[in-house]
Amino acid sequence: MEQKQNKHRKNTGLWIGLAVLLILIAGGIYLKNSIFKPFHLNETAYIFVDERENFEDVVAQLKEKAGLPSEKIFRILADRMNYPSNVKTGRYAVKDGMTMPDIIRVLRAGDQTPVNLTFNNMRTKANLAGRIAQQLMMDSVSLLNALNDTAKINALGFNGNTVIAMFIPNTYQVYWDTDIDKLLARMKREYNAFWTDDRKTKAKKLGLSPVQVSTLASIVEEEATYADEYPIVAGLYLNRLKKGMKLEADPTVKYAVGDFGLRRILFKHLEVESPYNTYLHTGLPPGPIRVPSIKGIDAVLSPNQNNYLFMCAKDDLSGRHNFATTHAEHARNAAAYQRALNERRIY
Repeated sequence: MEQKQNKHRKNTGLWIGLAVLLILIAGGIYLKNSIFKPFHLNETAYIFVDERENFEDVVAQLKEKAGLPSEKIFRILADRMNYPSNVKTGRYAVKDGMTMPDIIRVLRAGDQTPVNLTFNNMRTKANLAGRIAQQLMMDSVSLLNALNDTAKINALGFNGNTVIAMFIPNTYQVYWDTDIDKLLARMKREYNAFWTDDRKTKAKKLGLSPVQVSTLASIVEEEATYADEYPIVAGLYLNRLKKGMKLEADPTVKYAVGDFGLRRILFKHLEVESPYNTYLHTGLPPGPIRVPSIKGIDAVLSPNQNNYLFMCAKDDLSGRHNFATTHAEHARNAAAYQRALNERRIY
């Protein structure tokens, strides 16, 4: 009888032990699945951490943007992995299939995903600073102040009028938390790389410095709506420069007046005193009137060989131009254009 009881107790103990083991295994599997449960995303989510944000802000972003699988377990893991005291600024990618330990390691290491920084069609330093600040952890006012800082800009080889020539429109991979000085140094390196020996040789043959090429390119781009006219307009302005004629470029007047939206240039605009007003001053203005594109710069470096000295918008208001070699021909073109403006009541 006693033997049976011992055997029964033994069997009961085995079953209890087995049950506990199964519970532990199930719990372990559940815990493992919870810890390593992947993020399910249709597209990559980005977490932005600036110098004002802390661990709580990161958790909030993960919940909102990436659907954090388990906030409770994330907090436990983050604490165990010593992340809350190691929050680093940056832009971090949360990709489909990543686990919570994966993203904690990325965040803790400061393993950022770069931003594809772009800036096109920028007319002023303020426009440029604003566009860059939209894409980076950077204040636009601070960047604009840097672009107006004489000592800082002179050290880069430019001045307040020419510094925007340093920014060659392209796509650049930049870390989101890059500071202003590092960004400016990067743009100077890109500028130096852009101005190859071939481009510098072409500029020298035209009797222009790289900055002067950019200045003329900025005028060409403001003057011509269509890129296929860039080389023609560039050739025309180079002809005028060679002859010592004033450029008389309407876009420089708009820049001098401070109104790029002017649709009709009046005599009062032509009389505005400014070193940028090429109706009053011979030669190129002191700097670009916009950030010229690579296409515009290359159009100046490889201009159309023509004898044109004058240009006027076509009277169909298509944005294209009539080109002329004589003032008489130009006067006829200009009269037709003025009639078209009057008929449409554009003043």
